[in-house]
Amino acid sequence: MKNNFIFLAATLSVLSFNSCTDKDGSINIFPVSKDMELGAQVSAQIESDPATYPLIPLTGGNNARAHDYLNAIVDKIKASGKLDYKDEFAWKVRIIRDDNTLNAFCTPGGYIYVYTGLIKYLDKADHLAGVMGHEMGHADHRHSTDAMTRDFGVQTLLDIVLGKSSQGTLVQMAANLASLKYSRGNESEADDSSVDYLGGTGYACSGAAGFFEKLIADGQNPQVPQFLSTHPNPDNRVAAIHAKATVNGCSETYSSGESDFAQFKSDLNL
Repeated sequence: MKNNFIFLAATLSVLSFNSCTDKDGSINIFPVSKDMELGAQVSAQIESDPATYPLIPLTGGNNARAHDYLNAIVDKIKASGKLDYKDEFAWKVRIIRDDNTLNAFCTPGGYIYVYTGLIKYLDKADHLAGVMGHEMGHADHRHSTDAMTRDFGVQTLLDIVLGKSSQGTLVQMAANLASLKYSRGNESEADDSSVDYLGGTGYACSGAAGFFEKLIADGQNPQVPQFLSTHPNPDNRVAAIHAKATVNGCSETYSSGESDFAQFKSDLNL
């Protein structure tokens, strides 16, 4: 009993000194600096595992131009002035060569990964910008560390805060990030943020809706992770994204950058 009391007291002490209130008012046991450290560790793990994450090199052939294209989207979103951690987080983007996976994800601290399968599937640059805005929203609202607390437990995250994380834990975390199940509220907030971020960028602010509209038209493509296509229901997400765009009074007209998007796909041989 005495040992349990000491452990509980130590845990509460760590939480009181290391937890923080996000800028949107939510509570997260990680301070922002630890989001950044965790993201850097997970990013390093991803880069060390080319069998699972076949990253396209940053240089060579048309690779630099392809990454420049995605970084330009990120820069426009950052310039929206709507991200809470625009300057604190890394906001680095990498491409994963996997044409069979329609997905993108973002680690804590803003390390963004986009699969070639998703790029190949999308029809318009606005749709890609919308999906990237959604994933950046998850990181900026710190949803990933909230979800990791649920999936891994407080003790595991406390070990990371205290520098006691194992390689096996990082491997598991990297794997989970690609299929992390966010709450319904988190998904809706990220959808809303995507609309906020894209307003004034030149992309249709409802760009993310285009992705879900295509899924619906295709009968929910089986390559899409179930959590991404059905939580919440795609029809509801489309309606909510368009409603948010109406409230914001932002343009839903598709951008004229389709030739650049086609060149981007060509650079990736898609």
